[in-house]
Amino acid sequence: MIKGKSDNRGLLKLCFILCILLLSSCASTPHVDHNSEKRGTYVVASWYGHKFNGKLTASGKRFDMYAMTCAHKTLKFGTKLRVTNPDNNKSVIVTVNDRGPFIRGRDLDLSYGAAKKIGIITKGVGRVKIEHIP
Repeated sequence: MIKGKSDNRGLLKLCFILCILLLSSCASTPHVDHNSEKRGTYVVASWYGHKFNGKLTASGKRFDMYAMTCAHKTLKFGTKLRVTNPDNNKSVIVTVNDRGPFIRGRDLDLSYGAAKKIGIITKGVGRVKIEHIP
Protein backbone atom coordinates (compact mmCIF):
# COMPACT_ATOMS: atom_id res chain seq x y z
CA MET A 1 0.00 0.00 0.00
CA ILE A 2 1.22 3.48 -0.77
CA LYS A 3 2.03 5.48 2.33
CA GLY A 4 0.19 8.63 1.15
CA LYS A 5 -3.12 6.82 0.62
CA SER A 6 -3.07 5.29 4.11
CA ASP A 7 -2.43 8.70 5.68
CA ASN A 8 -5.31 10.24 3.71
CA ARG A 9 -7.77 7.59 4.91
CA GLY A 10 -6.86 8.25 8.53
CA LEU A 11 -7.19 11.97 7.97
CA LEU A 12 -10.58 11.49 6.30
CA LYS A 13 -11.81 9.34 9.20
CA LEU A 14 -10.65 11.97 11.68
CA CYS A 15 -12.40 14.74 9.71
CA PHE A 16 -15.58 12.67 9.54
CA ILE A 17 -15.58 12.06 13.30
CA LEU A 18 -14.93 15.73 14.02
CA CYS A 19 -17.78 16.77 11.71
CA ILE A 20 -20.18 14.38 13.46
CA LEU A 21 -19.14 15.69 16.88
CA LEU A 22 -19.47 19.29 15.74
CA LEU A 23 -22.92 18.74 14.23
CA SER A 24 -24.21 16.83 17.25
CA SER A 25 -23.06 19.59 19.59
CA CYS A 26 -25.07 22.10 17.53
CA ALA A 27 -28.33 20.19 18.00
CA SER A 28 -30.46 21.75 20.68
CA THR A 29 -32.87 20.02 23.00
CA PRO A 30 -36.38 21.42 23.28
CA HIS A 31 -36.82 23.88 26.11
CA VAL A 32 -39.78 23.51 28.41
CA ASP A 33 -40.58 26.48 30.61
CA HIS A 34 -42.14 24.75 33.61
CA ASN A 35 -42.82 28.09 35.31
CA SER A 36 -45.04 29.24 32.45
CA GLU A 37 -46.98 25.98 32.72
CA LYS A 38 -47.63 26.70 36.40
CA ARG A 39 -49.21 30.03 35.38
CA GLY A 40 -50.98 28.51 32.42
CA THR A 41 -50.00 28.28 28.81
CA TYR A 42 -52.29 28.11 25.81
CA VAL A 43 -51.51 25.30 23.40
CA VAL A 44 -53.20 23.41 20.59
CA ALA A 45 -54.61 20.06 21.66
CA SER A 46 -56.00 17.17 19.69
CA TRP A 47 -57.16 13.74 20.81
CA TYR A 48 -56.54 10.10 20.01
CA GLY A 49 -58.56 7.03 20.79
CA HIS A 50 -59.89 3.91 19.05
CA LYS A 51 -56.93 3.30 16.73
CA PHE A 52 -54.43 3.22 19.63
CA ASN A 53 -56.59 1.73 22.40
CA GLY A 54 -54.75 -1.14 24.12
CA LYS A 55 -51.43 -0.45 22.41
CA LEU A 56 -48.27 0.32 24.38
CA THR A 57 -47.49 3.98 24.98
CA ALA A 58 -43.98 5.42 25.01
CA SER A 59 -43.97 5.08 28.81
CA GLY A 60 -44.55 1.32 28.47
CA LYS A 61 -48.14 1.42 29.75
CA ARG A 62 -51.12 0.31 27.68
CA PHE A 63 -53.17 3.15 26.25
CA ASP A 64 -56.68 3.36 27.67
CA MET A 65 -58.70 5.77 25.57
CA TYR A 66 -61.07 6.40 28.50
CA ALA A 67 -58.33 7.19 31.05
CA MET A 68 -57.34 10.77 31.88
CA THR A 69 -54.00 10.75 30.06
CA CYS A 70 -52.17 12.69 27.37
CA ALA A 71 -49.17 12.68 25.10
CA HIS A 72 -46.62 15.50 25.13
CA LYS A 73 -43.38 15.88 23.19
CA THR A 74 -41.04 16.71 26.08
CA LEU A 75 -42.68 16.62 29.52
CA LYS A 76 -41.63 13.79 31.84
CA PHE A 77 -43.90 10.77 32.08
CA GLY A 78 -46.07 11.08 35.17
CA THR A 79 -46.34 14.88 34.89
CA LYS A 80 -49.84 16.03 35.82
CA LEU A 81 -51.52 18.83 33.90
CA ARG A 82 -54.80 20.63 34.34
CA VAL A 83 -56.20 21.12 30.83
CA THR A 84 -58.96 23.70 30.41
CA ASN A 85 -61.08 24.41 27.36
CA PRO A 86 -61.44 28.23 27.37
CA ASP A 87 -64.58 28.01 25.19
CA ASN A 88 -66.61 26.32 27.94
CA ASN A 89 -64.28 26.56 30.98
CA LYS A 90 -64.39 22.76 31.48
CA SER A 91 -61.18 21.24 32.79
CA VAL A 92 -59.65 17.87 33.48
CA ILE A 93 -56.46 16.68 35.15
CA VAL A 94 -54.40 14.36 32.94
CA THR A 95 -51.14 12.47 33.32
CA VAL A 96 -48.46 12.45 30.61
CA ASN A 97 -47.83 8.84 29.62
CA ASP A 98 -46.98 9.05 25.92
CA ARG A 99 -45.08 11.05 23.30
CA GLY A 100 -46.74 13.14 20.64
CA PRO A 101 -48.56 14.63 18.93
CA PHE A 102 -46.69 14.05 15.70
CA ILE A 103 -48.64 16.50 13.58
CA ARG A 104 -47.14 19.94 13.04
CA GLY A 105 -48.88 22.72 14.96
CA ARG A 106 -50.23 20.49 17.72
CA ASP A 107 -48.76 20.49 21.22
CA LEU A 108 -50.82 18.01 23.24
CA ASP A 109 -52.70 14.80 22.43
CA LEU A 110 -55.48 14.06 24.91
CA SER A 111 -57.02 10.64 25.40
CA TYR A 112 -60.55 10.34 24.04
CA GLY A 113 -61.95 10.36 27.59
CA ALA A 114 -60.15 13.58 28.54
CA ALA A 115 -61.06 15.32 25.28
CA LYS A 116 -64.72 14.31 25.68
CA LYS A 117 -64.82 15.64 29.25
CA ILE A 118 -63.68 19.12 28.15
CA GLY A 119 -65.68 19.14 24.91
CA ILE A 120 -63.17 19.04 22.04
CA ILE A 121 -64.24 15.72 20.48
CA THR A 122 -66.44 17.26 17.79
CA LYS A 123 -63.91 19.89 16.72
CA GLY A 124 -61.04 17.38 16.95
CA VAL A 125 -58.50 20.10 17.65
CA GLY A 126 -58.77 23.07 19.97
CA ARG A 127 -56.90 25.71 21.90
CA VAL A 128 -56.59 24.75 25.56
CA LYS A 129 -54.91 26.13 28.64
CA ILE A 130 -52.47 23.83 30.43
CA GLU A 131 -51.27 24.26 34.00
CA HIS A 132 -48.61 22.15 35.67
CA ILE A 133 -49.95 20.37 38.78
CA PRO A 134 -47.22 19.69 41.37
